[in-house]
Amino acid sequence: MRSGRDTDAMTSRTGRAARWAIAGLLGFALATSATPAQAHQPVRLTAGDSTPARGPLLVDGTVSFAVYASVKRGVTRGFRVGLRSGDRLAIQLLIPDSAPANRLPASALPLVTVIDPTGRRTTMPITERTPFYEPYSGTSYLYLARLSGSARNGTYQVTVTGRSTTKVPVVIGVGYREVPGVVRD
Repeated sequence: MRSGRDTDAMTSRTGRAARWAIAGLLGFALATSATPAQAHQPVRLTAGDSTPARGPLLVDGTVSFAVYASVKRGVTRGFRVGLRSGDRLAIQLLIPDSAPANRLPASALPLVTVIDPTGRRTTMPITERTPFYEPYSGTSYLYLARLSGSARNGTYQVTVTGRSTTKVPVVIGVGYREVPGVVRD
């Protein structure tokens, strides 16, 4: 039979272990729930997303999304972005900073075209190769082009078109607010 002192010691150890377990679980829950809100939400374009009308709709274009695609000459991918009048329009074109993509001349890199709700077409000129390290995936990218301004009310159409015989992976950054967003097919 155990003495009262042994029982108290065991209860004390069990209580401490339970508190540590709860603290650990709480810390894990907070850490994992905070992570998605700090990184662009990924959206992957497939062969079925050959035009903006067939591609996904990013309901709120102020929310931060990373739209991934791979294109080569003759391949186009598209998606749509909803914005309200006066919202900040923010779209960036990036490629991985690795061969062969980072060695291609500007004339062989993918082109991004944005059509606003009034039908005005803007092709994003490739004017830079600014390094950017994305810590969540551990990937180094190069910014190639950026488009920003005040949005018109409605749906923007975005296409990315390949111009190289080599398949080039691209990321199109959309938005700037690190909050959960909605994507519709």
